[in-house]
Amino acid sequence: MAARKEISAGGVVYRRHEDGALEIQLITDRYGKISLAKGKMEPGETVEQTALREILEETGITGRIADKVDIIAYTYQHAEYGEVDKEVHYYLVEAVDGTLKAQEEEIKGVEWYEPQAAWRRQREGGYDNNDAILRKGLALLNISVQ
Repeated sequence: MAARKEISAGGVVYRRHEDGALEIQLITDRYGKISLAKGKMEPGETVEQTALREILEETGITGRIADKVDIIAYTYQHAEYGEVDKEVHYYLVEAVDGTLKAQEEEIKGVEWYEPQAAWRRQREGGYDNNDAILRKGLALLNISVQ
């Protein structure tokens, strides 16, 4: 029997201040880990629509897709369905409107960080498979990290 497939989408969300300073949005998920806003695709949505809806729902921020970042694929065990093939599509998303507010049913918190601080937070408290996503997202913004 083929594994069930699940598609999620989310983003490396950034905002630029009038002085040109850049900030990156990170969430603290329900497990207390640093992560990026993302969620499951709903029927009739494109992956881009999913990414923007999930960012809005989880963080209160309306975004605009600036670029594609990458896709993470992995398999996990679901209590009910068994093996699930999961694909997460990440986009570089510019924050265009909204007020930062965590969706408390889903996540513990959301904050803006200067890029190097965001990278440190990810390295210290994030999921390993998000390292490449954040690194690529920052590279698209011409920011390199070690």
